[in-house]
Amino acid sequence: MSRPEFWSDKKKADEKIKTFGELDNLIKGYRDIENGIGILKENFTEDGFYEVKRKFRQLELEELFKSKYDKETAIISVYPGAGGEDAGDWALMLFEMYRKYAERRRWKTAVIDDTPNRRTLEIKGDYAYGYLKKESGVHRLVRVSPFSAKQLRHTSFALVEVVPELPAVEESKVEIPDKDLKFEFSRAGGPGGQNVNKVETAARVIHIPTGLAASSRAERSQDQNRQRALSLLKSKLLQLMEKHKVEELANLRVNVKPEWGNQIRSYVLNPYKLVKDHRTETETTQVENVLQGDLDKFIEAEAEKL
Repeated sequence: MSRPEFWSDKKKADEKIKTFGELDNLIKGYRDIENGIGILKENFTEDGFYEVKRKFRQLELEELFKSKYDKETAIISVYPGAGGEDAGDWALMLFEMYRKYAERRRWKTAVIDDTPNRRTLEIKGDYAYGYLKKESGVHRLVRVSPFSAKQLRHTSFALVEVVPELPAVEESKVEIPDKDLKFEFSRAGGPGGQNVNKVETAARVIHIPTGLAASSRAERSQDQNRQRALSLLKSKLLQLMEKHKVEELANLRVNVKPEWGNQIRSYVLNPYKLVKDHRTETETTQVENVLQGDLDKFIEAEAEKL
């Protein structure tokens, strides 16, 4: 890197630096495991054993994440299904479950949108999208409704959507004609003082040809939220283009509707306790732990199918 010719092509130089960093992290991971094994040989403890096992498992999993955006930041959106207060509460429970999962992994989180009908969370961490991408789909909850005076059992649904945050280079490739965009602005709550509620800082953008939409209300200014929402929309559009094998946005002729038929996991709290993934048949009776962010069992089972 000290040679002048290394920087003659900045794009290639940046790619090489990124590759060097990834290889360095991989080597550090192996050395960390080797050191852990060495310590265990000298002084075996159960906690030390499980810590080394966890690190090895993490390294093993990350070697499975070879898709283009697996290393990127994950953007998770949760939408309540029909069902009033129960559905809204279930969407909030899922939102908090993913936030707690990120905390367990010591990843950084930021709320992008927190309206009752859509909640969006940014999760930054190594391979965040790789770990979380298979959480997309419908999640079903069965419980005695806390909103039912008669203590009736109720079934609620929520839709989880996961997209990667695009690197700047990739985002620049998605050019959307102004005529295909519709912006909506509203007052935003949250941090920022009293002025937050006096001006329309929250932004929502709709891609008219497909109906895809994205929103942001976390930033302090309307322009910042507008740019954040547009970036998220581009991520959604690129994901849709790849799904339909379309190379040019102009050729994308799909009117998107939420895929409520794609139920991936059930969380039963009554009359028994069970969380079951319908794709891998992975299950556990420790429902409370799962809702507190203990998702490793399910995420690892999905990763091994890649």
